[in-house]
Amino acid sequence: MSDAQRSRGQEYHLLLDEYCDDPVDHLAEHCSLSKQQIKQAMQKGAAWVGVGNKVKHLRRNRGIKAGNTLHFYYNPKILSEQPPTPTLISDQQQYSIWFKPYGMYAQGSKWGDHCTIARWAERQLDRPSFIVHRLDRATSGLIIVAHSKTTAAKLAKLFEQHSIRKRYLAICRGILHEPTTVTLAIDDKPACSHLQPLHSDADQTLVCVDIDTGRKHQIRKHLAAIGHPIIGDRLHGDAKQGDIDLQLCAFHLDFMCPNSGDNIDITVKLEQLPDSYQRYTQSIAAIGGETNKSEPGRRTDSLINSGD
Repeated sequence: MSDAQRSRGQEYHLLLDEYCDDPVDHLAEHCSLSKQQIKQAMQKGAAWVGVGNKVKHLRRNRGIKAGNTLHFYYNPKILSEQPPTPTLISDQQQYSIWFKPYGMYAQGSKWGDHCTIARWAERQLDRPSFIVHRLDRATSGLIIVAHSKTTAAKLAKLFEQHSIRKRYLAICRGILHEPTTVTLAIDDKPACSHLQPLHSDADQTLVCVDIDTGRKHQIRKHLAAIGHPIIGDRLHGDAKQGDIDLQLCAFHLDFMCPNSGDNIDITVKLEQLPDSYQRYTQSIAAIGGETNKSEPGRRTDSLINSGD
């Protein structure tokens, strides 16, 4: 494999005509990687096995029946990444709630999953893990990981019904003077974000955000649309490579547990927030998990996507 091939990654798809008792050895015969490299890549989620579209991870060197296809995706850049360390906030047995740091993925890809919160939870708790909602790699904060398919389906339904409330903190450019609601459609779908300024200084504002919908990059797009892009946003703001990380954090969750019926109400402790939020601890502590969406006198900015 050339240096260019190594940098962009290589795929191998090997149809097994007969029983294969040593997949690592079989892969080694078809690529220039050592058996140790193949084993390490397997453990990081780069090997898959199955028939047609029905595939699953192959994480250890075990026998595979004839008729299966062995898929192997090797990208040294991806496999060399090191995951940051998340914090377990609450273990409810059938699901757990974690604080995901900046730089950690919610879910992996065919190239690997060792830098994901799902795989981390699976290994730390020794339980299967299923992602029921997502946070961008650049967004820190609370995320729920299910540990059974049944509970994953129940939690997914709660999200579909908007029965799980999520609140975010964002530090944006400029001074946002009063509560604002943004209803800019995203990908031709309705989207609504409620913004409450908490503290302003040095031409930036700490904002508490409630969302009625969960479109991709919704908060980032809505704040950018009203002229207040989130600091550190390289995609929708003015941040450049090397600037501070995206200043967006999911700091509060509350919902009724689908298994016990108990109310789950979690707010990230002030000391667990990223360093950039520590200057605002008094303002953050003042709101806790309370909602401000029905606050009288709120200004509404209705921005309609014209499709231009």
